[in-house]
Amino acid sequence: MLERWSSNRTNAVSYLDPPPMPAAVVVQKDVGGLVRAYQERTDLYRSQNREVRLHECRSACTLALSLPNVCVYPSSLLKFHQAYNDITKEVDYGVTSELWSSYPQGVREKLGTLTRQYKVLKGSELIALGVRNCNAPARQPQIMIARASPAPAAEGGDFLKGVQGAVETLFGAGAKAPPAAPAAKRPAPQKPAEPAVTPEPAAPPPATLQASVSTPLPPPRPPMIGAVPTPQPPVPKGTPVYFRPIAGSAPILEPRFVQLVVVRRRIAELGFAFVTR
Repeated sequence: MLERWSSNRTNAVSYLDPPPMPAAVVVQKDVGGLVRAYQERTDLYRSQNREVRLHECRSACTLALSLPNVCVYPSSLLKFHQAYNDITKEVDYGVTSELWSSYPQGVREKLGTLTRQYKVLKGSELIALGVRNCNAPARQPQIMIARASPAPAAEGGDFLKGVQGAVETLFGAGAKAPPAAPAAKRPAPQKPAEPAVTPEPAAPPPATLQASVSTPLPPPRPPMIGAVPTPQPPVPKGTPVYFRPIAGSAPILEPRFVQLVVVRRRIAELGFAFVTR
């Protein structure tokens, strides 16, 4: 459990036993102790926004660097090393990682890593890394103050120049702008009279499709075959009824085609096979 892990054997009382509020916690010399105890005390100081001043701080006491209201003196000494089990003397890398992640980024870059041996940083070095100097006044909360909006342009300023330019554009360069009314009761500007517009003649209606499109007529139909009566040869005897022309009809095929069909049909009726290629 975390209570059994220590970063040093000896417990100091200056960091764990603070003076009554609202006095600052002044750490003269703290050699560290159980990491869990220092974590709980650090969380309490953070919730109280308690000021913590470090002179000499070792091991788990260096958790104080995670506080927003911590400071060091130029002559202060802070000593860092890995956390280890007070019974087995073995390094616990999980607790060491918690210590390491609590330090500011600049401090981690300065240390590089933690080892079993102490790495010492002076107060002047920590101040150069961004830790507050205890000899300097405490940081005061900054309050954002809203600025007033800029005052409107004075009478006769850029606004009237813009009006003068607009009037000259509409009525010519010699025209003058009307005097400005008081700001509280200034009437709305009147629109200038628009010049009379001569109505344009009505456009002629669009041409219809029939008038505008010239469609060519289809070519004349050729005369139908058989439209003019032509003499036809007599129908051979024995021609089936379905091959005989209807009375009054005009033949479509020429007579030679009709005779060929009749001959082929007749040959088939006689039982001869008619083979074509």
